[in-house]
Amino acid sequence: MSALNRRIVNTASAPAAIGPYSQAVIVDRTMYISGQLGMDVASGKLVDGGVQAQAKQALINIGEILIAAGCDYSNVVKTTVLLADINDFNNVNEVYKTFFSSKFPARAAYQVAALPRVSVNHGFTHL
Repeated sequence: MSALNRRIVNTASAPAAIGPYSQAVIVDRTMYISGQLGMDVASGKLVDGGVQAQAKQALINIGEILIAAGCDYSNVVKTTVLLADINDFNNVNEVYKTFFSSKFPARAAYQVAALPRVSVNHGFTHL
């Protein structure tokens, strides 16, 4: 078996990993981006304004990682949305469609019991 072509992607323009993982890893021509919360890069805290503000910030953070890898949103083929409350699904979609406007990536969305650094009432993460 041949060795994989693997490269770590890291940018100061997106929040640093809060554990022993990378912001993103490129293997051959596929990039895997770690989950992103709606965290402000400067403060390291969740943005105010609820789920839509957090969704927007998480997608901005993903965009910064994409840029660091020489990509953009049009390169995304699969996403996963994790919500603290599935009732926020439509609100998140309103934000999501401003970042993905055509040739939408495949997507799954789930309600989860808990997310790191997220209160029960306001949570969005995007992979």
